[in-house]
Amino acid sequence: MTRPARARIDLDALRHNYALARRLHGGRALAVLKANAYGHGAIPCARALADMADGFAVAFTDEALALRAAGIIRPILVLEGAFDADELRLANRHGLWMVVHHEHQVRMIEYQPDLRGLHAWLKADTGMRRAGFSTQAELADAHARLSASGKVADITLMTHLARADEPDQTATTRQIAAFKALTGGLPGDRSLSNSAGVLGWPAARGDWSRPGILLYGADPMPGAGHGLIPVMTLESRIFAVRGVQPGDAIGYGGRYVADRPMRVGLVAVGYADGYPRSAPSGTPVSVDGRPSRLVGRISMDMLTVDITHLAGAGVGSRVELWGRQVDVNVVARAAGTVAYELLCNVKRVPLDYSG
Repeated sequence: MTRPARARIDLDALRHNYALARRLHGGRALAVLKANAYGHGAIPCARALADMADGFAVAFTDEALALRAAGIIRPILVLEGAFDADELRLANRHGLWMVVHHEHQVRMIEYQPDLRGLHAWLKADTGMRRAGFSTQAELADAHARLSASGKVADITLMTHLARADEPDQTATTRQIAAFKALTGGLPGDRSLSNSAGVLGWPAARGDWSRPGILLYGADPMPGAGHGLIPVMTLESRIFAVRGVQPGDAIGYGGRYVADRPMRVGLVAVGYADGYPRSAPSGTPVSVDGRPSRLVGRISMDMLTVDITHLAGAGVGSRVELWGRQVDVNVVARAAGTVAYELLCNVKRVPLDYSG
């Protein structure tokens, strides 16, 4: 018998979420597949979207080249841009679109004699203070030099929203205004919206959106109701059951002490599979479709759940760690992190695709 831990990936849900993002934003949408599609498998996800996506986005060139090698011919934007001239030439040969966010990248393009037809995404820093040109003069100078270089086919103007997942904050409104001020008068398409921008900020809509986490059904906004469907279900099964008595401590460190007689199920999944070690007792799980909770500390390869109240639950019972019944955002908050990290950390378990 094989170990039962696995991540089920629903590609129909992925397509649903992409279509929803595109409909809400309007214009065109790059499906963000960086970090192995946030743990979901970049190549299968790209193939599932190949007939409907306007293009894709990844973090760095090697991620893009893996998609090209798998037969993905749609546009692919490299969000970090080129690190050196050799990489820039390689990216250009494979028709990759490149973000340009600092002076050295502008000079690399100017000085390469064999570049042709590059699609450049020129990044403005509107408040993230991480990457991009921060002043109108710098941005206009970079735009003019790229246009005059003879190497660039077109320029899209972009920025990144730092706090779009906080709808009660004014930071996004300020960034939108800053983007308009920085890019005023410059020709080219515009792109502002990440996932939270698509869902919560109509004023940030432009020619292109860049949905990431929402594609995978994890809503980045407070509350719910946007119609996203979880793409990944992390699940396993109970492979042993034991009784504990009041006063018994469960797991490493003895952090959970039973206050009544309990039935505890041992589940074949742990932090080496991507489940967060920091998830505390009480974090929700689902056992055979019914609500339950963690008890005790997460181990490398297993964890324990309370099945005292679940008549019929036992060896072989299915346990959902997150998915349609257990919101990955709820697990992330309990563990003191974000859904992005949980999904990206799913690496050891097999990925089972449907749809």
